[in-house]
Amino acid sequence: MDIVSLFSGCGGLDLGFSQAGFNVIWANEYDKSIWETYEFNHPKTKLDKRDIKQIKSSEIPDCIGIIGGPPCQSWSEAGAGRGINDTRGQLFYDYIRIIRDKQPLFFLAENVSGILAQKHIQAFTKILYQFKDAGYEVTYKLLNSKNFNVPQDRKRVIIIGYREDIGRVFKFPNGSKKILTLRDAIDDLRLKTPIKAGMKQDENSCSVANHEYIDMGFSSIYMSRNRVRSWDEPSFTVQAGGRHAPIHPQANKMLFIAKDKWIFDFNSPLPYRRLSIRECARIQTFADDFIWKYSNIADGYKMVGNAVPVNMARIIAEKIFADIQEYKELGCCNLDANFAAFYN
Repeated sequence: MDIVSLFSGCGGLDLGFSQAGFNVIWANEYDKSIWETYEFNHPKTKLDKRDIKQIKSSEIPDCIGIIGGPPCQSWSEAGAGRGINDTRGQLFYDYIRIIRDKQPLFFLAENVSGILAQKHIQAFTKILYQFKDAGYEVTYKLLNSKNFNVPQDRKRVIIIGYREDIGRVFKFPNGSKKILTLRDAIDDLRLKTPIKAGMKQDENSCSVANHEYIDMGFSSIYMSRNRVRSWDEPSFTVQAGGRHAPIHPQANKMLFIAKDKWIFDFNSPLPYRRLSIRECARIQTFADDFIWKYSNIADGYKMVGNAVPVNMARIIAEKIFADIQEYKELGCCNLDANFAAFYN
């Protein structure tokens, strides 16, 4: 089943859908710092590198599904929160434009939890209405990735639409009762010594790609709360920047001093350091054969932190795949000519 990916980033969502049986034939990503990573890890997918605003819907291949995560910074609770008033927030309308024009059987859009904030409710409602007006039965839910075989507390809004002729609304799968932890994700990496950014890989015995970490100071914002989770807990959210990467669980949890003020425990048996790129990737459920290409380590953290966790993407994609298969097996008598070819 051929699908298209928009605002693809490094392709975590794409990878999860591929693992579920979909074929990502075309993707779009405008950030040039990501291109090499995407093309290296998704060699069979054609990557369009233009600004999505400059891409006509007719230039995008016909497909049965469109997936993607329109830029989330505008909706973030941690950012300025300008939402739809920000040019990046308005890219949601280009996503809707393409959905309306291409009329795939389904779409999936992913965004941060901040899009549900009261100050954005009017804009979010308008987005949902435009999806409905384009001919889709739409459902959305705030999910925590820790419930989908991802060792990380990470809340994201998933919006899924089924074209009205499918005759159903997507029902989100139940989450897993087992919560994965940092131990599950990165315990074996303790046998491999990470390197500081800027060191050459051959300066120590590490043989794991991208197992390097940023070594820099800690801002007052960073020290405003505990940044250490223990081995037997899921990770804090992996953010899109090394400065705010969680601390490795080898260190003691930070000590509370006063409101918005924490300090490191000087009795910690092992030092405090931020998680490496590879450790963050493991927490995002990327396999070690997914290689991150960058010259500036900040770009590595950005790509990993902006990605959709692969396991969560796969679990959701498997449910969509099953629904589309069932629709196919029921005859799809009213499929139009553009999509009938996908079922022959």
